[in-house]
Amino acid sequence: MLELLLPPPVDPLWDLTEAYGLDPRPERLNLVLGVYRDQTGDTPVMAAVREAELRLAERSASKEYRGLSGNLAFNRAMLSLVLGSGSAAERAVAVQTVAGSGALRLLADLVCRTRPGTTVWISDPAYVNHRPILEAAGLTVRTYGWVDALGRADSAAMLRDLAQARRDDVVLLQGCCHNPTGADPSAEAWAALAELAGRNGWVPFVDLAYHGLGDGLEADLAATRLLADRVPELLIAISCSKNFGLYNDRTGCAIVVGGSRQSARHAEAALQNAARTLYSMPPEHGAAVVTAVLEDPGLRTLWQAELDGMRGRIEVNRTELAGRLTVLGHTEEAATLAQQKGMFSMLPLTAQQMLRLRDEFAIYGTTTGRINIAGLPTDRVDCVARGIAGVLA
Repeated sequence: MLELLLPPPVDPLWDLTEAYGLDPRPERLNLVLGVYRDQTGDTPVMAAVREAELRLAERSASKEYRGLSGNLAFNRAMLSLVLGSGSAAERAVAVQTVAGSGALRLLADLVCRTRPGTTVWISDPAYVNHRPILEAAGLTVRTYGWVDALGRADSAAMLRDLAQARRDDVVLLQGCCHNPTGADPSAEAWAALAELAGRNGWVPFVDLAYHGLGDGLEADLAATRLLADRVPELLIAISCSKNFGLYNDRTGCAIVVGGSRQSARHAEAALQNAARTLYSMPPEHGAAVVTAVLEDPGLRTLWQAELDGMRGRIEVNRTELAGRLTVLGHTEEAATLAQQKGMFSMLPLTAQQMLRLRDEFAIYGTTTGRINIAGLPTDRVDCVARGIAGVLA
């Protein structure tokens, strides 16, 4: 049997990470994986998370099965955090998942079970795992424009392409801090998207993985809440990896906003059935931590302060890198970089230039030009700017 297997495609992110690990140069810099790193290069455990874990350990709660929807208190907390007190929350359901990727797959399975072969539109460029997840679920994938030649958000191209989306198609949108480009639509463009979805009848599918790391928690959720209030149906995949630092605890949530409370309940049952055949039920620890943080006013205040601090450091990294590029004579590239948001930035470099950046300057980013601004040590900003300028020269 096994000899019939064909070699699988190489995962570009983990392939680069492996190459980085084998690189003997002490000055090498890993800007590939999307993890937040502090000024020393470490990925810290947030103080609010650590305190929540200590409290949970003291209680030593039972490890009995939670059920197919996972931690129900966590699900309620996610609904409140993402949708707020708007009317959409009254016709929404949530199911805990195995991180954001698990939420994407679970919701993709829901779409396929409802309408096999449905077309799902994703941005071009898109998060590297969007297409594989959707196609593995049996869906057809098309793309819509996202950025112009300079790497800036191109709302006109996005709206023009999505005008072709048909009734009951699904459109996957990143709610904030677009991965890999860092380019987000304006508030006016989001309103136009909601109007287009309502008029043409396609279903928005929001991927929320970086809320709190762009313009602030409430601001980063504004587009998702706008869609929830203006369209009859909405799918939302949520990751707690970045904004809670729970990367290896694999904590996420799938939310469905239905046209009615009853239709949302039907979707909840379908999600539970899909989870049963994929992994049965999600792990408890991360969900319990998030719940403890969000339900305790003191821990929630501490968490938001830490999240704001992380966002501030990312903004400083981006501003300083853009400033150094300006000094080195690359003003147009610097201006585009300065407008981007969140953990990632897309450099205006070709695949060959990104290889040169790695080979000549020991700076690792993806061949598409993406670098993890949140993983850039403060004392390495100048060397990264000089490396970029070197391959642009």
